[in-house]
Amino acid sequence: MDAPGQTSKLIKGASGDWEVVIGMEIHAQVTSQAKLFSGAAAAFGGGPNEHVSLVDAAMPGMLPVINAECVRQAVRTGLGLKAKVNLKSVFDRKNYFYPDLPQGYQISQYKSPIVGEGEVLVEMPDGDAFRVGIERLHLEQDAGKLLHEQHPAMSLVDLNRSGVALMEIVTRPDLRSAEQAKAFLGKLRTILRYLGTCDGDMEKGHLRADVNVSVRRPGAPLGTRCEIKNLNSIRFIGQAIEHEAWRQIGVIEDGGTIEQETRLFDPDNGETRSMRTKEEAHDYRYFPDPDLLPLELSPSLVEDLREKLPELPDEKKARFMRDYGLTDYDAGVLVAERETAAYFETVVTGAKNRDAKLAANWVINELAGRLNREGKDIAAAPVTPSQLGSILDLVAHGTISGKIAKDVFEIVWNEGGDPRAIVESRGLQQVTDISAIAALIDDVIAKNPDKVADAQRNPKAIGWFVGQVMKASGGKANPQAVNDLLKTKLGL
Repeated sequence: MDAPGQTSKLIKGASGDWEVVIGMEIHAQVTSQAKLFSGAAAAFGGGPNEHVSLVDAAMPGMLPVINAECVRQAVRTGLGLKAKVNLKSVFDRKNYFYPDLPQGYQISQYKSPIVGEGEVLVEMPDGDAFRVGIERLHLEQDAGKLLHEQHPAMSLVDLNRSGVALMEIVTRPDLRSAEQAKAFLGKLRTILRYLGTCDGDMEKGHLRADVNVSVRRPGAPLGTRCEIKNLNSIRFIGQAIEHEAWRQIGVIEDGGTIEQETRLFDPDNGETRSMRTKEEAHDYRYFPDPDLLPLELSPSLVEDLREKLPELPDEKKARFMRDYGLTDYDAGVLVAERETAAYFETVVTGAKNRDAKLAANWVINELAGRLNREGKDIAAAPVTPSQLGSILDLVAHGTISGKIAKDVFEIVWNEGGDPRAIVESRGLQQVTDISAIAALIDDVIAKNPDKVADAQRNPKAIGWFVGQVMKASGGKANPQAVNDLLKTKLGL
C-alpha cells in the first residue's frame, strides 16, 4: 500500500504497469570537532593518516570513549525529524572484515538505536506533497579509505576517516519515483544544514546514500529489493533508481527473477552492476559492545535541546508566507538554503516598510541567478543585503526605474559602493519631468506615423511606443508617466 499522502507513480512496461518502491539509508557525517570514540580530528582533508589516534588504529588495549557532542547532534537531528528520541540506546559490534576497518568490526547500533520513528514532509515542484517515514536513526563510526593507485603492487590504507561519527538515517519504503527520492534527499539535506548537525557536503562524502529499489505490480506485495551502495550525488541517485527499476522490470518480463544483492552505480555508463549478494543481519553477528555501557539520556537534556532548536525550513516557510505575503513557491525557494533565507530576511528588515515581494523577486532571480552563473555561494555574494536593500528603496521612491536598478546592481556587483552615491554621481536618476518625457514621445510619434495608426486600431501596440521612448531616455524615463502620456497623445 502507498505511504500516507503518497501518489503512486507507475512505469509502463511491455506487459503492463509497474510500480517502483524505494527506501533509503542515508549516512550523514556528524558536525563535530572530534571523532565518535576518540579525540582525533574529524576535519576533512589532511595528509594520509594524520588524523588517527591509537583508538582509531585499533591498537591493543585502546578503549572507545563516547563523544558527548555527537550524541547531542544525533538527538537534535531526531527532534528535527519529529522522531522519537530513545532515552536508552545500545552500541553494538557489527562484525565484518574490511581492510580499512582496523578493529575487524564496526561500532554501530542495531536493536536499540538512539532515535526511533519520525517523518519528513516533502513538497514537489508541481505542488504535490507526501510524507516519508523515518524508521530509525543510529550512530556509528565510519571506516577508513583504501587507495589503489598509489602503488603498482599493493593497496594503501588511509585511516583519517576511521572512527568519524555518522548518523545512519533509515527510511521506510515510502518513495515511488526517482524524482521523489531526489526531492526527499534534498529536503533532508536542508533540515540537517538548518540544524547544524551535518554540512551536507556530498562532494566530500559527508552525505551519501544507499538506495533500496524493488518493483511490483500495482497493489501486489513488495518485490525483492536490490541495494545500490554509496551514492554521493542527488543526480546520480535519480539515474541509479531509473536504471535499476527498468533493469528489474526487464528481468521479470523476460521470465527471470530478481536476486537480492548489493549493486554499485557506474555514472560513466549510467547503469548499476552487481557487487555482492546481500548480507542479512545475522551475517554480521551483532552483539552489544562490551567496552561501552548503554547510552542513557535524561529527559531534561532532550527537552533542553528541543527548546534550543533553530527555526526549521517548514516553519520558516510558513512564517515567510504569513508575515511577508510570499507565494508558496517563492517562500519554498528562499528557505531551501538557510543562508539564502537569512539574506532575504536581512534585506526585508533592513528598513521600515520595505517591499518583501520585490525583495524575494530580486534575491531569487537577480542575485541567485548571477551567483549560479558564476558558481559562487551566497556567503560570497559581492552585493550585500544592505546594498540590495538600498537599490530596492531607490526603486520604491521612484528615484530609479527597474531597468536602471539592474544597471546599478551590475555596478555594485563589479565595483562595490553605495547605490545611492552611484546613482547620484552617474546621473542615473529617473526622469519624471513631464515636459521632457512629452518631448521624447512627440519625437517618436512624428517619426512613426504608420505605428500610430496601428496603435489606434490595436491598443496593445502601445507597448512598442513605450519601448522606444524608454530607449530614447536611456531607461531613465518614469514608465508609468510614459504610458499615461502616450495614451493621451495617441487618443487611446
